[in-house]
Amino acid sequence: QVQLVESGGGLVQAGGSLRLSCAASGQIFSRYVVGWFRQAPGKERELVATIWWSVGTTTYADSVKGRFTISRDNAENTVYLQMNSLKPEDTAVYYCAARQLIASEYKNWGQGTMVTVSS
Repeated sequence: QVQLVESGGGLVQAGGSLRLSCAASGQIFSRYVVGWFRQAPGKERELVATIWWSVGTTTYADSVKGRFTISRDNAENTVYLQMNSLKPEDTAVYYCAARQLIASEYKNWGQGTMVTVSS
């Protein structure tokens, strides 16, 4: 069983940067895909970025491509989301989640961290 804890959210001005962290415990990530999701008030949850832990392959939503970078630290068992050139529309609760490579459903979720971008 994987336990996930996010941190790093906060308030930032448009154009600024934040780095979110997702620390895992209970089971190493090596056979997992980790994703960052976000959900803004009144909107559907959006998959922002994913990383295949063992090989480092990444994917991004078009809305964040070129501005956000997902990465992982093997030693710390942590996944990061570096967010640059933030826009007010990036305001949301950000969640990290994990799924096994052979599964389509993300079953392990963190508690979420709030990101607010002011204009």
